Amino acid sequence: MPTEPAPLPRLSLTERRKAETQLEIARTAAALFAERGAAVTAEEIARTSGVSLRTFYRYFRTKEDAVVPLLATGVRRWVDDLAASPAGPDAAPLREALERAARRALTPADAPAAESLRRTRGLLRAMPGAPALRAVWHRVHHDAEEALMPVLERLTGAGPLEVRLAAAAANTAMRVAVEQWAAGGEAPDGPQGPAELVARSMRALTAGLPGLTGKPGRAGARKPAARARKPGHTAERRHGDGPAGTERPGR
Repeated sequence: MPTEPAPLPRLSLTERRKAETQLEIARTAAALFAERGAAVTAEEIARTSGVSLRTFYRYFRTKEDAVVPLLATGVRRWVDDLAASPAGPDAAPLREALERAARRALTPADAPAAESLRRTRGLLRAMPGAPALRAVWHRVHHDAEEALMPVLERLTGAGPLEVRLAAAAANTAMRVAVEQWAAGGEAPDGPQGPAELVARSMRALTAGLPGLTGKPGRAGARKPAARARKPGHTAERRHGDGPAGTERPGR
């Protein structure tokens, strides 16, 4: 039977309101950065968002940090979706689960979701002239990779190196797909939209990775350690030899 994941914690009303306010500020900041680049100030973001500068700094350390809620939304949706996948022999192969979750995260379900992708495109196009903004983008993806590792560990049972490689490959596929789409002029939901690009990227970057070829909970599982030989029964040791084939002392 598949192993069901633990339920995600539910946010309180206060936390939900705070998140909504932060996302609204992030949308405003993204629009301003896309229009004016690094010249945008925290005061301008706060004023346009309808909050005081003091409130702005209660939520964000820098003006660039203001876009984190927008950038992290799709990434968090992808990781949460994958975390909800069951593990076990009856579950779909993990590579399929990864691609399906990534597609859903980058397929706009409604007009606001499509607009969020367009805002992300504007931010990415502003990043060449705003290194601090680019650093935020990479930090968001670094945090996503860290969040992805325990999910993949549960689903695969693979070792630390294999889990880290899989998380890095899958996260890179998401980042590169969005960057590639943002550099062009395709619609968010078109045949060359981010959802299609991430599917291609995911297949290319995860192909052949250990732990992703079979069923969740089975592929890449650690093999039991070989039973230790009893002292004196090492196959390579000859009668009269010491450790590592050296002559026994006194002979």
